[in-house]
Amino acid sequence: MAGGVILGVALWLRHDNDTKSLLDLKLEGDEAPNTFYIIRVYILIAVGAVMMFVGFLGCYGAIQESQCLLGTFFACLVILFACEVAAGIWGFINKDQISKEMIKFYDTAYDRATLDTLVQEEKKGAKEVLKVFHETLQCCGKGAATAFVGMVFSDICPKTSVQDVITNVNCHDRIRELFSTKLYLIGIAALIVAVIMIFEMIFSMVLCCGIRNNSVY
Repeated sequence: MAGGVILGVALWLRHDNDTKSLLDLKLEGDEAPNTFYIIRVYILIAVGAVMMFVGFLGCYGAIQESQCLLGTFFACLVILFACEVAAGIWGFINKDQISKEMIKFYDTAYDRATLDTLVQEEKKGAKEVLKVFHETLQCCGKGAATAFVGMVFSDICPKTSVQDVITNVNCHDRIRELFSTKLYLIGIAALIVAVIMIFEMIFSMVLCCGIRNNSVY
């Protein structure tokens, strides 16, 4: 059941409308930077799926009172736990990577859309990317210095009132907020999995030892 819950959370994070619409963007052949985020989500998906299989293995081993199956169950949990700890350390070290890469991607589209030397067709593609960012995150511009961006991009900024468009939250802050929230949820899910695994390892060894002691008599 825990594996199923983790798998469900991971699939939701992968296909969430906000993140999916941004991660699937393309700008003149260049895709939005999504490797770091996708890897973390796929790790969570893999852990959830393997937990479901390993959980079935442990449950069947307990019913059959099989030391071999319970020992295999314990070994699988140790491997999973080690992989999760390693992935957690790697993720913590690079936790701001996805936000930085996405901000850089947004800035590239912004600069191309405002560059006078570009042809109209290239500007149109950049503006389409900006429009997705603005509508998805309800933001406009890349910092306090671009507070007037609503006047420049009045056709692709969120459509509320003129005052709201001009003073809206800049997209740098929105991008950081979006991905920090998603990565925070991934961290919580990983922590829950780790705690469950610790208890599973303890109980499987206790049960395995109990079966062995009973078989002596």
